[in-house]
Amino acid sequence: MSIVRPVIVGVDGSPPALDAAVWAVKEALSRAVPLRLIYAVDPDDNGVDHENSARALATAELAIRQAYTAVEATEQPVEIELEVVQDKPIPALIAASQHTPLLCVGASGFTRAGRGGIGSVASAVVRSAHCPVAVVATPGRGRRILVEFDGRPSASAALQTGVDEARLRGAPLSVMTTWQHRHRELYEKNVAEERDRLAQSQLDRRMARYRKRYPDLDLELITDHDSTIDHLSANPDTVQLVVVGAERFGARADGEVIDPDGLTALVDAGCSLLTCDRQQRL
Repeated sequence: MSIVRPVIVGVDGSPPALDAAVWAVKEALSRAVPLRLIYAVDPDDNGVDHENSARALATAELAIRQAYTAVEATEQPVEIELEVVQDKPIPALIAASQHTPLLCVGASGFTRAGRGGIGSVASAVVRSAHCPVAVVATPGRGRRILVEFDGRPSASAALQTGVDEARLRGAPLSVMTTWQHRHRELYEKNVAEERDRLAQSQLDRRMARYRKRYPDLDLELITDHDSTIDHLSANPDTVQLVVVGAERFGARADGEVIDPDGLTALVDAGCSLLTCDRQQRL
């Protein structure tokens, strides 16, 4: 008997958390699994007396009920589960990520991270969760799904995830090659050119297969920008979701984050972010 793993949304009573809960409805329905709304009560907020504990639990109940109401308002036939856990938000959500196909959080609303527009909880779970993570921004005017195809091992999984999201949401799909800039930084010219050629050949084959398999999918290839941020800056309000590979915001062997500023920059561009499955590889 297979274990049903719900799509999980971390909620905290903020408007971005409500956006994340609503965004996740289609994800749960597409997988035929429940949607679980989780609120983490920080033990430090409970204090030492009964009054503080009661207040913390009342806040949790209000927040989770607001999210429940927002999901119900979609009038979609999704099964909703509610859970309140006694833990700090980051460890609570990372622990929950071991038991879900997708973890969703609002782009902000939890404790905000310094100068950027992304919350510290969202930033932490993107880098440490055991599953794909969606960081959901407030819905804007953008329609397109944008896949960042960077030539890393999980690029193919990111492409498949982008195709799935475009079909799920009835959106056009753009695939942007970003490996050229990275190859120029890492390799000598002749090696970089060979890696460019191999990556392009791989992508061309996959694009051809998707066009044949899904003739109704609006699919385009973008090769005229060095980075995703450059493209978003040049084309504001056109993208609703950026899909990136699992390694994009990981850490090197020495523990340093590969791209410490990229996550904030993507979310600040006003679109949601989705990382692909860390277990998928070429």
